[in-house]
Amino acid sequence: MQEYAIIVAGGSGSRMKSDIPKQFLEVNGLPILFYTLRAFRHYSEELHIILVLPAGQFPLWQELCTKHQLNIDYQLIAGGETRFHSVRNGLHAIKGQDGIVAVHDGVRPVISSDIISSGFKKAAQSGTAVTSVDLKDSIRIVNKDNTNTAQDRSIFRLIQTPQTFRLDWMREAFSAPYQPQFTDCASVLEAAGYHIHLIDGSYENIKVTTPEDLQWAGIYLGADQIGVKNKV
Repeated sequence: MQEYAIIVAGGSGSRMKSDIPKQFLEVNGLPILFYTLRAFRHYSEELHIILVLPAGQFPLWQELCTKHQLNIDYQLIAGGETRFHSVRNGLHAIKGQDGIVAVHDGVRPVISSDIISSGFKKAAQSGTAVTSVDLKDSIRIVNKDNTNTAQDRSIFRLIQTPQTFRLDWMREAFSAPYQPQFTDCASVLEAAGYHIHLIDGSYENIKVTTPEDLQWAGIYLGADQIGVKNKV
């Protein structure tokens, strides 16, 4: 069954306090998005990769590809108003009728082939596979009256990407009108009536959102820099 990956990268960099969109910020000399694309291509040469970017960022992306000599096969399409619409645009770019689709944040560059593979395998068996990790810290819920109450962290999971699903299920789910509660693909599939299966992710699979995340990404990716520019 054909495997697809939709890489969604529509960040603005506001929480980074940067004028450069966060997916284009450099880690150890290369833009974050390069590492993400490379990880999925390293997983499989047969994988159909679809990169979704805001249309206004296309010129900058092309400049970076030329500057750093990016040599990865992928399909570039324009994103939409929200993440929901960007993923839907990515789905519209898929011509096949059957397959498995992994949706991944462009700013999660420290993603392993093992996690990608696990998602595809679980989704092929069960239809859905959402990457997640246990909570490390204690948590409390803040009530409307500003009081707060301790919660049992063992019943919660932190959700990551990739989130991987059957293509036909995704097409059905994303045909629905957009709702504000659609914060990720799992919430869209769940609203369509599909059961969400969780798979194990990794604490290294960070989403680069703040300057501290950028530093951690540099550490995690630092051991993989020998000859990296020739690999991408």
